[in-house]
Amino acid sequence: MYLFSADCLCFQRGPFDLMNIHTLQIILLLLGVAVLTVTLFRRLHLPPILGYLIVGILVGPFGTGMVASTEDTRFLAEFGVVFLLFTIGLEFSLPQMIAMKGSVFGLGGSQVLITSIIIAIGAWLLGLSPQAAAISGAILALSSTAIVIKQLSEQVELNAEHGRLGVSILLFQDLAVIPLLVVIPILAGDSGSGMFWPLIQAVVKAALVFAAIMAVGHWLLRPLFHEIARARSAELFTLTVLLVSLAAAWLTHEAGLSLALGAFLAGMMLGETEYRHQIEADIRPFQDVFLGLFFVTVGMRVDLVSLLPILHWVILLSVTLILFKASVIIFLARLSGRSIATAFRSGLLLAQGGEFGFVLLDLSLGSGLLPGEPGQLLFAAIIISMAASPFLIRYNGKLAQTFSTLRSGSSGTGEINEIHEESKDLEKHVILCGYGRIGQNIGRLLDREGFQYIALDLDPGVIREAHEAGEPVHFGDAVRQEILQAAGLQRASAVVLTFEDHPSAMKILAHVREEAPTLPVLVRTKDDAHLDELEAAGAAEVMPEAVEASLMMGGQLLLLLKVPGSRIFKIMREIREDHYKLLRDFFHGEEAMDIEHGEAFQERLHTVTLPEQAFAVNHTIDDLHLWDWDVSVTAVRRGGIRGESPGPETRLQAGDVLVLAGTPQHLEHAEGLLLYGH
Repeated sequence: MYLFSADCLCFQRGPFDLMNIHTLQIILLLLGVAVLTVTLFRRLHLPPILGYLIVGILVGPFGTGMVASTEDTRFLAEFGVVFLLFTIGLEFSLPQMIAMKGSVFGLGGSQVLITSIIIAIGAWLLGLSPQAAAISGAILALSSTAIVIKQLSEQVELNAEHGRLGVSILLFQDLAVIPLLVVIPILAGDSGSGMFWPLIQAVVKAALVFAAIMAVGHWLLRPLFHEIARARSAELFTLTVLLVSLAAAWLTHEAGLSLALGAFLAGMMLGETEYRHQIEADIRPFQDVFLGLFFVTVGMRVDLVSLLPILHWVILLSVTLILFKASVIIFLARLSGRSIATAFRSGLLLAQGGEFGFVLLDLSLGSGLLPGEPGQLLFAAIIISMAASPFLIRYNGKLAQTFSTLRSGSSGTGEINEIHEESKDLEKHVILCGYGRIGQNIGRLLDREGFQYIALDLDPGVIREAHEAGEPVHFGDAVRQEILQAAGLQRASAVVLTFEDHPSAMKILAHVREEAPTLPVLVRTKDDAHLDELEAAGAAEVMPEAVEASLMMGGQLLLLLKVPGSRIFKIMREIREDHYKLLRDFFHGEEAMDIEHGEAFQERLHTVTLPEQAFAVNHTIDDLHLWDWDVSVTAVRRGGIRGESPGPETRLQAGDVLVLAGTPQHLEHAEGLLLYGH
C-alpha cells in the first residue's frame, strides 16, 4: 500500500502494493502474449483456442517460467466455464430439456456409460487397480463443452442437427460430473460399502438446489428484470446479470456441487424471459475473456520435457481416444435413427477430452487414487485431443462429405448414378446449387410456373426431409464437374447458385463455361465485393443481397410516395443494367472493417473539403489524373448546391466538397493529392 507521511509529502511502497504490481505484471504479460498469439492464429486461419493453449505452454512453469500456475489463477479461469454454462442454459428452456430427454439422458447416458466401461476394462488390463481404472474411464468419457460450444457458435452450427445432438450429450456429461466428484474420494478411501449414502446425499442436494433455483427463477427473476429494464440503464442490467449468474454458481458450490451447474440452471431460468438475447450479449465478453484465461491455465500445466520420453505413448493414447469416442458416438447416433452424416459429424464434435476431466484428474491425483505417471499420461492425452479438436469441428462437414463419398465408392459413383437417373429425362430444366431457404423458395416458384428443376445440396437433414416431401433434391457437391454433368448440365436452361461461397462459385462457373459456354448462370452473393469478378468469370446475373435489398426497399418507398409504377420499374431496370453502379458506393463511417471478407478492398464513398491552400484549387478534375488511383469524383458540392457526375473540365474552387469513390487505400492517396499535391 502507499504510506502517507505528514513530515514529508512522499509515498512509499508497502509489501501489499508490491504484490499487486506483481499480479498486474502477470496480467499484462498474459494479455500481451495472448493478443500477439491469437492475432497470428487468426491471420493463419487457425482456431484461437489453440493459440491460448500455446500461450499457456510458453509462459507457464514448464515453459519460460514467467507465470506460476497457482490455485487462484485456476479458480479465476474456472469462471470461463461458469459463464459458458450460463450461456448454454440461456439456449435451453425447461420444456426443451424435457423434449430432449431422449438425446440428453438416452444418448448422453449411453455414451458416458459405454465409453467409461470399455476404457476402464482396458486400463485394468494394462495394470491399473479397479478403482483407478474406473475413474480413468469416467475422465476420458467427458468431452470439452468449452471448445465444442465456442467453435459451433463461431461456425453458426449450434442449431444444426449435429450441433443439437452434440450439445445434448454434453449436457449429460456435465451433469455426470456431480456424482463423480462424490465418488472419487470414496474410491480413494477404499470404502465401497459406504458409497451408497454419500451418493444419495449428493442427489438430494442437487434436487434441493435445482428446486430452489427453479422457484427463484419462476417467482423472482422475471419481476426483477422487469424492474431493471424500466430503469433503462445498460450498466445496471449487466451488473444484475453478473449477480444472478455468479450467485447461482455460489449456491451450488456451497451445496457441494459444481459452480457450472448453478450457472447453467440460472441461465435456463433466464432463458424463459424476453431478455434472453440481451443477457447473452452482455455476458459474452466476460465468457470469452475468462474462457481464454481457462485455456491458458490448461496450457500452463503441460510439461513438455517430461512428456518427451513417453511422447509416442501420449500420441497413441490421444489418437486412440479420438477414434474410439467418435466411433461410440457414431454407433449410438446411428442406432437412434440419425443419418450417417449427422452421426459422423456428431462423433467428430465430441471425440476430445474435456475441461471437467482436468477437475476429476486433479482430484484423483490429489487423493492418491491415480498414480502420478498414468495421471500425467491421461493429462497429456486430453490436452492433445483438445488441441486437435478445433480442426475436427471446423472441418466436420467436409470430413463427413469425404466419408460419405468413400462409403459410396472411391469416386462417389453411387451419388452420381442417383443424380444421373433422376435427371436423365429432364430437358430445359434448372439446376439449383444449394437448397437452403433461398434455393427452396426458388424451387417453389419454378414448380408453380411449371418449370422442372433438380437441386444439389450437402446437408443430409435438408435432403432427407425434402425427399420425404417428394422434392427433386440430391446429395452432391456442385463444385465437382462430374456432379454437374450427372445433373444434365448440357441439357439445362439455367444454373442458379444460391449459397454464399465465392471460391466455390468461381469453380462452378469455370465448369459451366467449359461444358456449356452459353448456359446462363445466376449467382447470389452477400454484397457487391466480387460482382465484377463473377461477371468476368461468366455469370449472366449476379444478385448482391445487400444492394438488391436496398433497391427493392427503395422501389417500395417510391411507390408509397406516389411515383408511377412504370417509372419505378424503369428506374430499377436501369440500375440493374448499369450493374448497380448507383448503389455500390456508400459512406462506411468508423465501423470496423471485416478483414476476412475483404471489405478493405471494396469501393466506398469519401468526402474531401478543399481549403484555400489545397493543391487542387484552380485545377480541373482532368488535371489531377485521379483515375491513376482508380478514384472517381461522383459529385461536387459548392455553395450549398450539389452537382452530380461533374465533367473532367470542372475547375475546383476553395470550399468545394468533393465526393470521391474508390477503395480505402486509393482514397487515401487521392486525398493527399488533392490537398498537398502528392
